[in-house]
Parts: sequence; structure tokens; C-alpha cells
Amino acid sequence: MHAESQPMLAFDEFGRPFFIVKDQANKKRLTGIEAQKSHILAAKSIADIVRTSLGPKGMDKIMVDKDGEVTVTNDGATIMKMMDVDHKIAQLMVELSQSQDDEIGDGTTGVVGT
Repeated sequence: MHAESQPMLAFDEFGRPFFIVKDQANKKRLTGIEAQKSHILAAKSIADIVRTSLGPKGMDKIMVDKDGEVTVTNDGATIMKMMDVDHKIAQLMVELSQSQDDEIGDGTTGVVGT
């Protein structure tokens, strides 16, 4: 094994041990106000995308999947299902909309966009 691929033992601010794998040691973890700003920005971005499709004058979205297939829709559930997000808060919002759609069958845009 190479030295940089071996896990490194580290401790968090409470003294709990955890392993850092691959080049995670080079990445900086956001904390405090910077983490809050990042979470708020992610949530607002998702809400802004979906909000414009809400209501009788809602705009359609053109979504292109990984295979290049084009979908035109203003359905919040479809938009959220087709979104590929990396941010954890944004992923939670996508899961929230899917739960709303599964349980109620409607209201995904209102839950996420308002």
C-alpha cells in the first residue's frame, strides 16, 4: 500500500477517533458560520429552481438526464427526482420531496419551494 492511500487516525473536537481515507486530509471541513452559509445557499438554490414551476403561471423546466434524454416538465416531483445533487442539505430536500410525493402524492413544490 502507498503511504497516501493508508487510512490516517485523527480525533474530532470531542476526542472521538475517526479515520481519514485517501486525500480527505487535504479537504477542509466547513464549520460554524461558513457551514451555515453553505447549507442556506444549497437550500435556497433548490427552492429557487422548484419555486418558479409553482402555480398556474409556473415555468416548465428542461431536464437532460445522464443518457441525454430530454424531459420538459413543471411537476416539482419530477424535477426533484431528476436533480443530481452533491450537497447533503440539498439531498435532504430531494428526499423530503420524494417522501411527500410517496405519502401524499402532491405538494412537493410547496414543501420545498416555500
